[in-house]
Amino acid sequence: MDNLDRKILNIMQQNARVTVKQIAEQCFISSPSVSVRVQNLETLGYIRSYQALIDYQKLGYLIKAYVHCAVNAKDKEAFYAYIADIPNVIECDCITGDYSMLLKVYFSDTVVLDRFITDLQFYGDTKTYIVFSTNVGPRGLQVPVDDQ
Repeated sequence: MDNLDRKILNIMQQNARVTVKQIAEQCFISSPSVSVRVQNLETLGYIRSYQALIDYQKLGYLIKAYVHCAVNAKDKEAFYAYIADIPNVIECDCITGDYSMLLKVYFSDTVVLDRFITDLQFYGDTKTYIVFSTNVGPRGLQVPVDDQ
């Protein structure tokens, strides 16, 4: 990976719908060269997928929460299978500390969230944090580019 690849990644993190031509203009290279580089970044796994950032509140998912869950090591595989089938779980991270899992979830209201938490407690103790506001939304990690 060179500086041009890093610059392409930074551009695409800002807008994944940016055209090859626009990337080429910003990087001062040809469009076919950009296409080859993007395909290579995909093949090597630097670009895993393309997604739209959806406003979940506009779709009726008014409650965003983070849920800690203390899952025993022996129950991890069953836990992962369980949450994989729940579309409201946007992310699940295995973490250090008193709770082994951190889930990011969206629900229409607290009643539905409460039912989910009740079911989740089969796997261990939980702690829930409901989000009031998000001041820094999803964004890409800026890839360092050497200035030459």
